[in-house]
Amino acid sequence: MSAWSPDSWRSKPIQQAPSFPDQGALADVERQLAGFPPLVFAGEARKLKRALAKVAAGEAFLLQGGDCAESFAEHSADNIRDFFRVFLQMAVVLTFGAALPVVKVGRIAGQFAKPRTNPTEMYNGVELPIYRGDIINDSAFDLKARTPDPDRQLQAYRQSAATLNLIRAFAWGGYANLENAHRWMLGFVKDSPQSGRYQELADRITETLGFMRAIGLNPEEHQELSRTDFYTSHEALLLGYEQAMTRTDSTSGDPYATSGHMIWIGDRTRQADHAHIEYCRGVKNPIGLKCGPSLKPDDMLRLIDILNPANEPGRLTLIARFGSDKVGDHLPALIRAVEREGHKVVWSCDPMHGNTISANGFKTRPFERIMSEIRSFFAIHQAEGTYAGGVHLEMTGKNVTECTGGARAISEGELSDRYHTFCDPRLNAEQAIEVAFLIAELLKTERARVAPKTEAAE
Repeated sequence: MSAWSPDSWRSKPIQQAPSFPDQGALADVERQLAGFPPLVFAGEARKLKRALAKVAAGEAFLLQGGDCAESFAEHSADNIRDFFRVFLQMAVVLTFGAALPVVKVGRIAGQFAKPRTNPTEMYNGVELPIYRGDIINDSAFDLKARTPDPDRQLQAYRQSAATLNLIRAFAWGGYANLENAHRWMLGFVKDSPQSGRYQELADRITETLGFMRAIGLNPEEHQELSRTDFYTSHEALLLGYEQAMTRTDSTSGDPYATSGHMIWIGDRTRQADHAHIEYCRGVKNPIGLKCGPSLKPDDMLRLIDILNPANEPGRLTLIARFGSDKVGDHLPALIRAVEREGHKVVWSCDPMHGNTISANGFKTRPFERIMSEIRSFFAIHQAEGTYAGGVHLEMTGKNVTECTGGARAISEGELSDRYHTFCDPRLNAEQAIEVAFLIAELLKTERARVAPKTEAAE
C-alpha cells in the first residue's frame, strides 16, 4: 500500500462526488473547517472501538440507528430529545433480551450527505442536479437550491456541534436514567395493539429494577444507572469535509476523523482502489462497510485487508444490506469467507436499504420485510455458528407514516398522512420500539443456544 495522508484520496477515482461550481469558495470553507474544534475526540473513538471489540467477541450487541438524512429545517431540541428517548427505550429492551451490554451508536450529528442513483432528476420537463443532502444542496426544485454550495458545510458543522452538546447533556445529565427509559417503555407497551406480546418482558424488567432498588442499587447512588455512553456515526461520503475534520491525536500521534466517532463506507463507494476506501483506511476510528448483493467474497476479503490489516477487534463492522429476498443467497458465503480467514469483525444487519419499494407514489419499506431480513440474518448466523452482533436502522422519534405495517398496520393509503422524510422512509417511534421487542426475542433464543456451549466449556 502507498503512503497515506488525509488528502491522499484526492489522487484516486471517486464516486458520488458533487460538482461545486466555485472551487475557490470550496477551498476557503475547507480551510475554515480545518481550524475548527473537533466534534468528537480520539479517546471517545477508541472507547467505542473497545466496546465494538466486545460485540465482535459476542459479549455485547450493537444498536445503530437514526435519520436517513438529517435536515437543517427539522433541527430542534424536541426532535433530538424524541429520537434519544426512543433510542434509550430500544436499548433497554435489547439489553434485557440479550442479557448483554448494548453499544449505542446514532446516525446523528453528521448524517447529512446521501448517495444517489442518478446525478440529476427530471420534473415537468426540467432537469436539475439531484438532491444529495443538506450538507451539499437543498431539496427545493430550482437551480439555485440544487447547485452545490460549500457554505452548507459550515452550517452542518454548527448543527452537529449543537446536536452533540444536547446529546451529551442527555446522556450524562440524568435523562438517560434506566428507570426513566423503562417508564417510557411501559407507556408504549400499554398503548400498543401488541401489548400482550410485550408484557412479559416489560414485567421482567420491572421486577429486576425493583430488586436492584431493594438491595441498594439505585440511580441516585450508582451513576452507571443514570448515565450512558452514546456515540455518533455517519456515512463518510463528502471527503473534502472529512479531510478538513481530520486531526492528529496528541497522545498517540494517530489520525482520527473527528466528524463522528464511527464512519462508514456505503455500498456505492466501496471500490478498493477508489477515494472512499483510501480515506477510511488511514483514520483510526471504527469503520463500517456496507455489504450489498453485488459484493463478492474475494472482493470483501480484499477490502477487509485494506481497512483492517492488523485484524484489530472493533475496528471493522460489516453491515449487511441485502433485502429479505436476497439475504439467504449472499450472506452465508460472506460469513464463511470471513471465518475461513480468521477476521475479527462485527456483523450487523441493515434491514432497511434492501427492502425499499414504491407505493402510491411514495418510497416505503414494509415492516414485515424488515423483520423478515432480521430473522434471516439471525438464522443464518445460527446455522454458521457465528454471532449476529447488531442492527442498523433508519428511524425517527416522531410518529411519521413512512414504512407500512407494524402493530398499527400503517397502510399504503396512509403514507401521505405524515410522510416527512427528505430521502428514504424511516421507522416511526412505535415501529422502532416494536423492532426492538422482536429482536429481543431473537436474542433470547440466541442466548439459549450459546449458553450450553459456555457451560460445557466451564
